[in-house]
Amino acid sequence: MIQPNLPLRSEVTTNRFAYYTAILTTMVAIVTFAIAIFTPPLSGPLCAEGCLEYPFTDISSRFPRDYFWMYPAIVLMVLYVILMVCIHQQTAEENKLFSQLGLSFSLLSAVVLLIDYFVQVAVIQPSLVNNETEGIALVTQYNSHGIFIALEELGYLLMSFSFFCVVPVFSRTSQPGRSLRWVFITGFLLTLASFIIISLVYGIHREYLFEIVIITIDYIILIVGGILLSKIFKREIPAFR
Repeated sequence: MIQPNLPLRSEVTTNRFAYYTAILTTMVAIVTFAIAIFTPPLSGPLCAEGCLEYPFTDISSRFPRDYFWMYPAIVLMVLYVILMVCIHQQTAEENKLFSQLGLSFSLLSAVVLLIDYFVQVAVIQPSLVNNETEGIALVTQYNSHGIFIALEELGYLLMSFSFFCVVPVFSRTSQPGRSLRWVFITGFLLTLASFIIISLVYGIHREYLFEIVIITIDYIILIVGGILLSKIFKREIPAFR
């Protein structure tokens, strides 16, 4: 096994916990992504009609439906970190450096995104209810080049890099391991390519275009990767070696 010094019962318990974490991460990612798709913000370059404009003092009409997706997103960020901890726990000693790097970047990513989402549900929502709109323009999710979008870009960039860091952890000789390596590498390359292309085409006026792309990429990785990891944790532990 990965760590022969662990008692068998402890190893089985760890694998079972990791398996259910992977399954739960996949399910929450699907739910969050689905809700987000059906509640796009009415602002920015992709808005066709009924768009909210600066200084976004009329966004109370979108409360609370446009904020529902952030609650499962907060749960997902916690599950994502736990999943990376599980990967690190199962990794062979010679590859611990890579899993530690992945875990470290996942913590940075989760902190950024958790702060970003929690501010929206704990600050913006009460402010809207109390008609306190001063200063909201810079931090609201409807500002397509505001702080919310910038933090999402940073958080999901760090998430993509965390996936890339753990690529060496998985074996090339195991089918689930090979598939997971391919998913993580492809996602990271797509992230870099999209950032470069969108930045070259739009420059500082990219608004939330890159944010949409990177969220889509990372959520697909969380969903597909979660499924593959559940298979590995369930019966393919050698895929870590």
